[in-house]
Amino acid sequence: MGFATKAIHAGQEPDPSTGAIITPIYQTSTYVQEGVGIHKGFEYGRTQNPTRLALEQNLAALEGGQFGYAFASGMAAINVILSLFATGDHFVVSDTTYGGTFRLFDKVLRNFGLEFSYVNTSDLDAINQAIKPNTKMIFIETPTNPIMGLTDIAGVATMAHKKGIKLVVDNTFMSPYLQQPLALGADIVVHSTTKFLNGHSDSIGGIVVLNDPLLAERIGFLQNAAGAILSPFDSWLILRGTKTLAVRMRQHEENGRKVANFLVENPKVKKVFYPGLTDHPQYKLACKQMSGFGAMISFELGSYEKASCFLENVKLCLLAESLGGVETLVCHPAKMTHASVPAAERDRLGITDGLVRISVGIEDVEDIIADLEQALAVV
Repeated sequence: MGFATKAIHAGQEPDPSTGAIITPIYQTSTYVQEGVGIHKGFEYGRTQNPTRLALEQNLAALEGGQFGYAFASGMAAINVILSLFATGDHFVVSDTTYGGTFRLFDKVLRNFGLEFSYVNTSDLDAINQAIKPNTKMIFIETPTNPIMGLTDIAGVATMAHKKGIKLVVDNTFMSPYLQQPLALGADIVVHSTTKFLNGHSDSIGGIVVLNDPLLAERIGFLQNAAGAILSPFDSWLILRGTKTLAVRMRQHEENGRKVANFLVENPKVKKVFYPGLTDHPQYKLACKQMSGFGAMISFELGSYEKASCFLENVKLCLLAESLGGVETLVCHPAKMTHASVPAAERDRLGITDGLVRISVGIEDVEDIIADLEQALAVV
């Protein structure tokens, strides 16, 4: 079964009682039981919900996994993954990871005795040198947010598994349409479903997908025990979104390549970060492990004043946090998505005050480029 077919049908059978083609929103807190312990597979709304189950099965199928667990946000999903571990455990993390991930790891979980080392995961030797006897997990974003650095998923998986370490990949930027980490050896894939999976900027959520039945059982336990579940309505919204994921991602990716090429040619832009450009340091890796280059681009304007001027003058492109919606969004990572990262560390990583990030939408690309061009003209 092809990807687009799975996106439309996996986990979603017509309603047996009415024939409804769309999975209903089961907006219920509990379920009537025929007798003590005798029920139809659903007991309590936090533990199970038919709409959420349909989404979990759908997204697991899209990522090539056996098990999926949906959460109230991408951060809730990541938090549950870290809850698999214990005080004293060590983790190697991509150094340009999303600011919210850094905030969770550094400002919250570190207080519970978890240890984190942040390295350039594009460099396999750097990962290997960061591994300690108590390292339990390598957590990577690829591409990284917002510098668009790539990590060799298969290479890291081989290294990790030789040492008994789990590999977790945040696949939010690419979506399963463009990248399949489990097929490349990752143990767990996590997404903010808020982004490309939903695609319409109207839902917050997260998903964890994996194949290991023992780990899956533990994550299912934690999902119920901690209770940071995705609501039935949000589950329904994301199911609606995944039905068009294939066609949306094709348009996102086509527009992204054209916008990146426009930015490269614009004299106001000092540098463009996009894995589809042949001068990207991991361009060959992008061609190898991804089926497209995506719609996330960052570019350097040289100063905060120039970045601010640009962001104040866009009209069609919208200044907002988040990404992956049908509309084009622009943001200032240093002041917005990565504000929780210390300034000195941001500078070291290249998240400068002149850096702008764009999530290219699926509008007519000529209109997107025209808006970027007029905003750059006044910089």
